[in-house]
Amino acid sequence: MDFDDPAFWTALLKIIGVNIVLSGDNAVVIALAARSLPPAQQKKAIFWGSAAAIIMRIVLTLFAVALLALPWLKIIGSVLLLWIGVKLLVPEEGDENVSASDNLTQAIKTILIADLVMSIDNVIAVAAAAGGSLALLIIGLAISIPLVIFGATLLVKVMERYPIIIVIGAALIGFVAGEMAWEESVISPWTSPYPASMKYVAAVIGAAFVVVVGQWIARRKAREASVQAPANPG
Repeated sequence: MDFDDPAFWTALLKIIGVNIVLSGDNAVVIALAARSLPPAQQKKAIFWGSAAAIIMRIVLTLFAVALLALPWLKIIGSVLLLWIGVKLLVPEEGDENVSASDNLTQAIKTILIADLVMSIDNVIAVAAAAGGSLALLIIGLAISIPLVIFGATLLVKVMERYPIIIVIGAALIGFVAGEMAWEESVISPWTSPYPASMKYVAAVIGAAFVVVVGQWIARRKAREASVQAPANPG
């Protein structure tokens, strides 16, 4: 781990950016699960629920890093990342089905289960951005997850006010997907004759794919919704 290496800081910024953008929904879930508790217990639920979720996510991400070292899995992970990035740009059809709880233990359990279900995209994206570096992974998660937890409400409001942040985040995920696909050892006989800089061409193509396809699907859904709207009463 070389702190003087620009590649280190670039990878670290990718991890932080991807994790913050993809954790918006998780922050909303934490708030929803704890909203019916008394103020003092709300803080406890958010703290302990988030702490448990952080530990769980680190463990899952370590497994993901190991899996991405296997043949073909970088290609599979790249395809998953492209899908995740596109999904980020398509509006959700409904809110997360998370019930409020008036019991501290139940609220913590709800936060943990919801975070487990919703963290698959975070885990894959962060593991890919880490590029196999365990130290980089731990530093990136250690910085970004507290930012998400303590800035959850602000984060959601900023994203709602400036939707371009979502587009940039989705493009970043596509960028990571393109890099990861290019680095797959199985296809190295085809990629090795090209200069190393071609990895960034693949990354830019991945970013462009996510933004173009994601926005196309979002516009199509918006058109379908506007056509169906008159048929709905009220």
